[in-house]
Amino acid sequence: MSEDTNIIVIGAGVAGLSAALAVARAGHDVTLVTKDELVESNTYHAQGGIAAAIFADDDPKLHAADTIAAGHGLCDPKAVDILTREGADRVREFAAAGVHFDRDAEGHMLRGLEAAHSRARVVHAGGDATGRVLELDVSAMVRANPLIHIIEHAFLTDLVVKDGRIAGVDLLVGGEANDAAANGVERRFVESSRVILATGGAGRMYPYTTNPAVATADGLAAAWRAGAQVADLEFYQFHPTAMAVGEHFLVSEAVRGEGAILLDEHGHRYMQDVDPRAELAPRDVVARENFRVMQRQHGRPVMLDVSPMRAEHPDLAAFLAHRFPTIDAYTRSLGFDWSREPIPVAPAAHYYMGGVRTDLDGRASIPGLYAAGECARTGVMGSNRLASNSLLEGLVYGRRAGLAALADTDDTVWSPEPLLNSATGEAYTAEPVRLADPETDGADGDADLWDRTRIQNTMWHGVGVLRNAEGLVHAIDDLGRGLAAANAHAAQAAASGDIAALENRDMLTVGRVGATAALARTESRGAHARTDFPEPHDEWAHSVAYVKE
Repeated sequence: MSEDTNIIVIGAGVAGLSAALAVARAGHDVTLVTKDELVESNTYHAQGGIAAAIFADDDPKLHAADTIAAGHGLCDPKAVDILTREGADRVREFAAAGVHFDRDAEGHMLRGLEAAHSRARVVHAGGDATGRVLELDVSAMVRANPLIHIIEHAFLTDLVVKDGRIAGVDLLVGGEANDAAANGVERRFVESSRVILATGGAGRMYPYTTNPAVATADGLAAAWRAGAQVADLEFYQFHPTAMAVGEHFLVSEAVRGEGAILLDEHGHRYMQDVDPRAELAPRDVVARENFRVMQRQHGRPVMLDVSPMRAEHPDLAAFLAHRFPTIDAYTRSLGFDWSREPIPVAPAAHYYMGGVRTDLDGRASIPGLYAAGECARTGVMGSNRLASNSLLEGLVYGRRAGLAALADTDDTVWSPEPLLNSATGEAYTAEPVRLADPETDGADGDADLWDRTRIQNTMWHGVGVLRNAEGLVHAIDDLGRGLAAANAHAAQAAASGDIAALENRDMLTVGRVGATAALARTESRGAHARTDFPEPHDEWAHSVAYVKE
């Protein structure tokens, strides 16, 4: 890469911050673009912690085995090895750099046990505010580095590709998320031959989500429109326990790790009947059972009961306030004293395992494009993310993407790992499935445009926790019509600075591709659960890549 090449990082969660720091610490300028303020991201709202094999009774190989088991056959072993080995180094590095991880009186880092982990290896910061502390501490490092140039309140409308290579990004600068008024919005093209996408997830496709308002699939949709390969978009992880009232605030898995149990409306502890690990089964198992119980209860939520913790913590109210201060404050703001009564919870869209397909250094299929974090499909998550691996992936693969963007020449091409059939161990060599955009004929005009509620309800009912062919076919058809209208309106929306309309377009894009992938996968695996194909099948024990026709 030449010295005057402008490296652009889109997104300021842990993956974007790690990428920018990697570039800047190597002595090169980098532009960091964030949709909202610097600290607003999925990272900021993450509670559970960071899984890392940094303790004497643990090993990265054990962490890798747990990750692969949770991924139900679709994890890439090389990617997981990198995650767990380098992840331990990254956590130690950031702890030494001043990230305020929780420690005991002697200064040793505290750790917790979470679902599907064979060791207590999850470190926290601020109790249940790990993401917030990490985001604040690392963003302070970013702001202090003079080589990192920050553009806040900048929305990515599209990637620009010339002669088959990344040439820059089109931005709307100065607008607010979900703002159709376009007050002070400026259209801006920023030239660059190196763009790193770290734009987070897509949870706002669903009405029930733990994700913040900025999580509208922008980077993933832009990569799709540009022609990048994507994979595993059928796998959306629904967190089992978000508050069923208020803003669907996430009640961390660490609460169940400390001993909380799930009850139906009759007070029956049902998870013991489903899985020997009960409430500590992988979150896809728990989320599906919570959903089924709610269906039997005509939609009424299940209850999370923390009273079993009282055996070890007689002053339960004090323990909860210390161990889970954010959750404690939020539940009490809604009028619940969860130290004395169960709280209502329900599954909510939480984390996207799929994304832009990358190689082990974050390179995408378009030269000059990289991706890291939740918008990327690195191969570490498989069909179901192991708890507390997401912040770790951002730390590891954000850094790797930054270093690759810095070191690559214009002749460098991506070298993705083969898509393996986990039943046979053989490479799956089929070409990416090509999907055409829906026709826009007759789709122009404001009357055809979908609003956010229609997108969310269509995704929840057709591409939600439990799926079947009838619902998926209906969703694909409907989402296609909505996308056709959004595509026809896109130029006008960009010209007028209508960010909300462009966000809707992004979610319709990703929702339709994800629904198509879910229809094609005629099995249940990990977070993808089909009632008409309830069992996994060996012939589907591989990932499938998709690309825009």
